[in-house]
Amino acid sequence: MKTFVELWVYLSGSPLLWLTSTLVAYLVADAVSSALRRHPLANPVLIAIVLVSVVLVATDTPYPEYFAGAQFVHFLLGPATVALAVPLVRHLPQVRRTLVPMFAALAVGSVTAITSAVLLARLFGLDRAAVLALAPKSSTAAIAMGIAEKVGADPALTAILVILTGISGAIVVTPLMNALRLKNYAARGFAAGLASHGIGTARAFQVDPLAGTFAGIALGLNGLLTALLVPLLLPWLLD
Repeated sequence: MKTFVELWVYLSGSPLLWLTSTLVAYLVADAVSSALRRHPLANPVLIAIVLVSVVLVATDTPYPEYFAGAQFVHFLLGPATVALAVPLVRHLPQVRRTLVPMFAALAVGSVTAITSAVLLARLFGLDRAAVLALAPKSSTAAIAMGIAEKVGADPALTAILVILTGISGAIVVTPLMNALRLKNYAARGFAAGLASHGIGTARAFQVDPLAGTFAGIALGLNGLLTALLVPLLLPWLLD
């Protein structure tokens, strides 16, 4: 026991500790998800969050200390998003054939995501801070946090709601699409990326490459459109 404590004290002084812990947690989570045949409830992001949270609570480590070591993963979100252009190029003919319905779905879906979140939050009596934080929940975290700052919401609360949206969307998307008997993987992927951003896109890639491609397109376009629509719609929705 003494040796373990001494080892922990040594490792906790290294900035690589939490980066390594995050990567190990995800590898374990992905192995669990794979063993369960990628069941929607066995979402690797959700499992990894639980594993890291347990370690942080058990070691009484504050989040800022953890983030200081694991922030390289956060930095990689940008390159990972840009890398979505690779499957886009591979499926460019399919994308070109569906431009009109895709942009129509984008407009309807983005407006619906914003208005439904705000109106439901008001219906259930949530305070103004929660309502504002919910408005950009379906855009990717970096964009949503920027929108939150612009409209006077708490970026940290928005980030949590974005993650919860992504995880819940990734869990329900496959059963929901199967229940609706929607077999078009482009449409399934676009819906996943629009409603649940990066986590939904990751789930779409697990199901089918074409679904992942359209999810990545929806992720990027919805982030842009949400940034434009939220400041315009909120005055009407909060009036």
